[in-house]
Amino acid sequence: MSPFFLSILVSSVLGLGLAIPSYTCIVMVYLDIIRKKGKLSPTDVIFLAKGIVNIFLQCVMSLQGMLFAFSLEILYIRQVYAFLNTSGYFLTYYSFWLTFWLSIHYCTTITNLSYGFFIWLKRIVSNFLNQLLFLTALGIFILTVPGFWTVYEEIIQFSENSTEASLTRYRASLSYVVPVTTLGGILPFCLSLLSLVLTFSFLLRHVWRVKNNDSGSTRPNLQAHVTALRTIFFLLLIFTFLCITRVLMFIRSSPTFTELIPMANWSLRLLSPSVEGAVLFQASNKLRRIILRRFWIRSWRNSET
Repeated sequence: MSPFFLSILVSSVLGLGLAIPSYTCIVMVYLDIIRKKGKLSPTDVIFLAKGIVNIFLQCVMSLQGMLFAFSLEILYIRQVYAFLNTSGYFLTYYSFWLTFWLSIHYCTTITNLSYGFFIWLKRIVSNFLNQLLFLTALGIFILTVPGFWTVYEEIIQFSENSTEASLTRYRASLSYVVPVTTLGGILPFCLSLLSLVLTFSFLLRHVWRVKNNDSGSTRPNLQAHVTALRTIFFLLLIFTFLCITRVLMFIRSSPTFTELIPMANWSLRLLSPSVEGAVLFQASNKLRRIILRRFWIRSWRNSET
């Protein structure tokens, strides 16, 4: 097995080993909170949705990676390729839109702007978040489902060792990829980045006002706001790295292109859900506290027995 296929296999197994247990803990914690209290905060609802989506996303991508490493003939069955490709698009883009709703929630909660639009947006997100997430999932599903029928076979001719050779692969139609990428990826990224910049500028202005306030009032604790900004920044940073490697994959000139960029692209895609899980853990003190307490109680009981 070449280093390229070996790296894909290792990333697939490592992604499963890291993502599935961490997101299972997240989902189980929030389901237990629902069972006891009957309601979650908007942040917890988005984290729960992220956990469920990323479990399925990691399974789909790891399956793709394992088939790519072990059995290309199965992966390149048109129906199998189209199903995995379409499922991956749907789950990935829905995860991006969940990041957008999280950034909007943080922005409307932290900034407290008095403009009518922000007051309306805050009310909508607070009262109808579950409906918004369902409609977003429905919209992304309608957007990505046509991808099952837009996959076509492409035969590439190239020279290798002074002889002509060909490579057969499946690709999605450009007329499908461009609008889906724009609406599913670029739009939520730009909106999330705008929310991040707006929230950051508001906090800077607020800190400056408090610093120059002569009333002697104590400075507010901004740790929660800093954590929210850090969370959105890291989620967007992961998305940026994925986009960069994806673009480099598209602009490579020939099939004999160096394996470094495809290797980096596959590794980032396969490990990105695990990294997002770490970001979610650092963003929620409540989540960390509950999980650590459960592990501590379990280990204490085991030591007693």
